[in-house]
Amino acid sequence: MTNWHPTLPEGQGPLYVRLADRIAEDIATGTLPAGVKLPPQRDLAYDLGVTVGTVGRAYAVARQRGLVSGEVGRGTYVLGSRAETALVEDAKPDLTRDTTGTGAGPMGTRAVSWVQGAMEAPSDTAFAGTRISVPAPEAIRFDSTSAPEIGQAEAIRELTTAITRDTPHEIASYTRDVPDSWRIAGQKWLSRSGWQPDAGSIVPTTGAQAAIMAIVAATTAPGDQVAFETLTYSSIARGAALTGRRPVQIERDDQGPLPDDLARVCAQRHPKLLFVMPSMHNPTTGLMGEDRRAEIVAVARQHNLWIIEDEVYGSLRETGLTPLAALAPERTFHVGSLSKSATAGVRGGWVSSPTPHAQRLYTAHKMLTGGISFLLAELSARLVLTGTAESFRGKILEEIAARQSLVQKHLGAFERETAPDCPFFWLKVPDPWLSGTFKAAAAASNVLVDDEDEFKPGRSDKVYHRVRIGITNPLTRGETEDGIIALKNLLEDGTACYDSFE
Repeated sequence: MTNWHPTLPEGQGPLYVRLADRIAEDIATGTLPAGVKLPPQRDLAYDLGVTVGTVGRAYAVARQRGLVSGEVGRGTYVLGSRAETALVEDAKPDLTRDTTGTGAGPMGTRAVSWVQGAMEAPSDTAFAGTRISVPAPEAIRFDSTSAPEIGQAEAIRELTTAITRDTPHEIASYTRDVPDSWRIAGQKWLSRSGWQPDAGSIVPTTGAQAAIMAIVAATTAPGDQVAFETLTYSSIARGAALTGRRPVQIERDDQGPLPDDLARVCAQRHPKLLFVMPSMHNPTTGLMGEDRRAEIVAVARQHNLWIIEDEVYGSLRETGLTPLAALAPERTFHVGSLSKSATAGVRGGWVSSPTPHAQRLYTAHKMLTGGISFLLAELSARLVLTGTAESFRGKILEEIAARQSLVQKHLGAFERETAPDCPFFWLKVPDPWLSGTFKAAAAASNVLVDDEDEFKPGRSDKVYHRVRIGITNPLTRGETEDGIIALKNLLEDGTACYDSFE
């Protein structure tokens, strides 16, 4: 550990920013060489006469800038050039070694750890997740879900032609305002179980991912903690970490976050935001019951916690349950899109925001994305207002049910969480398979699946021995069935027929 005792640069900016600047300067001059461990936050706070929170935020900014890496229980270390970083990482204790058998296989997947909002990996692989970035063209893509092809192209062509005919001046310019029709379309698409959001609360977005990241930016600051379930759509956790926020994990059961654990984490860690998928959880397919929804809202109110209610998959499921946005409209951002239940390529999405924060969210979305496309936003609105999107949704649900029947036909003997309205299933791989080795074996058979690590927002001792299989991305049912049969063969043959050495 270094005996580094910095002096804060003069200036009018916040203390934590000035301390982060000093870290950067001392790294640049060699005062803090690569591999040096920074002082514990509490010790440095005492030496400088500032709060521990000030030092913590400074370290978080330094991590965001790629200057340091941090690990709970070990401290914060200075990173150097890419070559220096590799040497430092090699010299550290091997705490990232996979002891569960879910690590790298023949596809070269790296074990990547998320610690205090930063990943300990070179910058070209950080935030890459566990998926194969450039799959073979012939691979069957069960590692993704989107609205299946049910003949959307003709209706989209007709609507697009009408838009370019009716509004040529808008096509040629930037989008500078939000027509009422876009908000009304979002109001209609997001309405469910007797709840209808106020049109003034609606913010059109470029899909759900951009919407959620805009919410994160609008409600939190770098260094703030964002709460996620121990299994979740981890791309949001990675995106939050990329912007300097720190993911924190909440224990869960088959209905979602455990209220007692959420309350504990709120009391100890003070997260600002909770991300949940109450109507169709990804990857487990789970559904949050009415009582659990009320309990989560009660904890959120007690601890002044914002809520992101991700209903992208939920738009495929009629539950009759009260949305969190209806239970707690003052703190819930209800997110929906067309991607799973109508058409993914149009990138249409909407958020029902707490009304006083709608303009702030609109501005954050514009700052992060450059602004919404008039053509795509108008197309999304017309798809909804003409009833075309609803027609797509009905046909898509029929297609999902047909593909789930194929799953039952071939994989009925294997344990899995599934539902006829769900575009994926959560498969438990039998002994002696492990999640990571099964994923690698499937990839060797040109079938891409997601192992359980893809859905962990951070390090975890929990092992589920499960993979998520998405069934809507293949173009046809025939291709879907081919992939399912290939997985069945692997499951039945076992690891004896799989060699990880080339």
